[in-house]
Amino acid sequence: MSGAAPATAIDSGSARLAEARRRVAAAFSGAGELASAVAGFSPRASQREMALAVFDAIVERGTLIAEAGTGTGKTFAYLVPALLAGGKVLVSTGTKALQDQVYAKDLGSLIKALGLPVDAALLKGRQNYLCLQRLARAEADGRLPSRQDADHLRAIVRFARLTATGDRAELADVPETAPVWPLVTSTRENCIGQECPRLDECFVYKARRAAQAADVVVVNHHLFLADLALRDDSVRDFLPATDTVILDEAHQLPKIAADFFGTGWSLAQLADLAQDARSLGLAKAAGGAAWVSLSQAIDAAARNLRMLLAESGLSAGMRIALDRCQARAPLRRGVAGVDEALALLAAAVKENAGRDVELDALGPRLAALRGEVSAWLAALDEAAAPVQEQSADARAGEQDEQRVRWIAVTTHGAQFHATPLAPGAALARAREQQVQAWILTSATLTLAGSFAPFLADIGLPQARTERWESPFDFQKQALLYLPKPLPSPLRSDFPELVADAAWPVIAAAGGRAFVLCSTLRAVERVAARLRGAMQRDQLPLPLLVQGSSSRRALLDEFRRHGNAVLVGSVGFWEGIDVRGEALSLVVIDKLPFAPPDDPVVEARIRRLKSLGRNPFLEYQLPEAVTLLKQGVGRLIRDERDRGVLMILDERLLSRPYGRTVLASLPPFARTREEAAARAFFGS
Repeated sequence: MSGAAPATAIDSGSARLAEARRRVAAAFSGAGELASAVAGFSPRASQREMALAVFDAIVERGTLIAEAGTGTGKTFAYLVPALLAGGKVLVSTGTKALQDQVYAKDLGSLIKALGLPVDAALLKGRQNYLCLQRLARAEADGRLPSRQDADHLRAIVRFARLTATGDRAELADVPETAPVWPLVTSTRENCIGQECPRLDECFVYKARRAAQAADVVVVNHHLFLADLALRDDSVRDFLPATDTVILDEAHQLPKIAADFFGTGWSLAQLADLAQDARSLGLAKAAGGAAWVSLSQAIDAAARNLRMLLAESGLSAGMRIALDRCQARAPLRRGVAGVDEALALLAAAVKENAGRDVELDALGPRLAALRGEVSAWLAALDEAAAPVQEQSADARAGEQDEQRVRWIAVTTHGAQFHATPLAPGAALARAREQQVQAWILTSATLTLAGSFAPFLADIGLPQARTERWESPFDFQKQALLYLPKPLPSPLRSDFPELVADAAWPVIAAAGGRAFVLCSTLRAVERVAARLRGAMQRDQLPLPLLVQGSSSRRALLDEFRRHGNAVLVGSVGFWEGIDVRGEALSLVVIDKLPFAPPDDPVVEARIRRLKSLGRNPFLEYQLPEAVTLLKQGVGRLIRDERDRGVLMILDERLLSRPYGRTVLASLPPFARTREEAAARAFFGS
């Protein structure tokens, strides 16, 4: 995707403005450039209107928040005006799947259709690219935990000789979760930047240089927010300065922003540091310190902290706020032990300063990690009330800066987080610093037609908002089935009731179904019940269950079978596009409310209460409805799709907020009769 020269941005007073706006409108007509060059294109008034609203926002360098119902064609609606307005454009998506689609499919076809001299680039986070320097060290070190790890390393070495991009996604032979990947990719902390002897060959720098030179750069939200949050990267401002920022799948931004504007450290981070210190120390300054002992001390301190977490009452699978930990003394001893081990290594690195650039790079990395650990020690020592319990008259600025400290314990590790409770404040500050247009769009931004909850969450209450309904005829194309009676999600046998109610409709549909569960725990129980029903009724449909393979592999198998039943959790509620008859039934077990005892959710609820606000109506319900709408959106993907949506939560009809939930969904035809739902597949 390249051209002769980059486009030039159109100023609001330019004589070219009216002509460019006219061309945007004309492109979406039945006789326009898209109709003649893009297969399957059909003109839609909502798509044209959205494109013109995007163009106006770009010219005015304003902020537009646009909800475009499924089928509007929002990708073309923002790309066409961005390309025709010119200037540097950054497109950020919520998922890598959409990122790849925008870059590899949509951009290419539009650039060709519009005949524009535009260069485009795809850019991912640095951990997606092979690091040749770390690969060489891992190969020389030769110490890997298992034969499989050694096989994976050999495959990566062969890959490094052949790849032009270094993108690890190109190497299907090595699983994404393989333990060897952290040894052969870099992080912000361990990259030595301009001092690297392989800088000219570096895949990350090649990708970033291409992005700097391109007219359009396609990234994802994680990378976009990392650029905003981590301006002290070893390469400053690694995303180019742009005239226009387009944030697709914008409903994900608040949650991702909470991660990136937060801080944290983990036991896995300690293990990586210990391994790097051992291999670098022995290779670059063998006689300079007892590198093996120092590394072993960090490993031992991490293991001890893991044991002391259990002594503090924290077991695998728990996520708990620090202020909820009853036994803090053992936890403090463990964190202090980590700090002491890090201090010893830091002293050794300082004593060997100047001997090697990679070894020197451990210094800032250690300092940053010790700063995080020290902050946790201080928090453990604090006798004052936790920040999320401040009085109602606390200043708004202080409220915006509040964080909750919490711990997530896994089978073999633990993470220590400090998450901001108002990530929108940080986003708003970032927006104020940028003299550019921001376009935020998604199919799911409103609650019963209102943008207010999203605007509050994103910190942009004054932004311009626009909304376009889906062009699909939901009354004819789909049926919403609410069984009679609806089971209560509070019942202990709720997953089995879901499977029992869904099975007759699944059988009538001949499979072709997604069964979306709100929790991973429910997935296996629902799947087991459906498996039994298939055996009982001698209807052996292909049953695909989350966890049995990767998401991509499960989706490929689902499409290939054409009559499969896929049971999955949150990972299958959004970012998935299965068109046609292969997916004709979507079953949703219950409204996807976040667990109220989740440490971040609990802290946000407390914060909103302290401000005199209603956390359920302003936070919990909007989040649940957004995710529900994403799940619902899997069913009807184009004008020819038909299907049944089945929701099995009695609260839709028994609670007052159920009306708000139903008003937020597309205008489906509705029934409570199983016979009508089954008959839909024979009509």
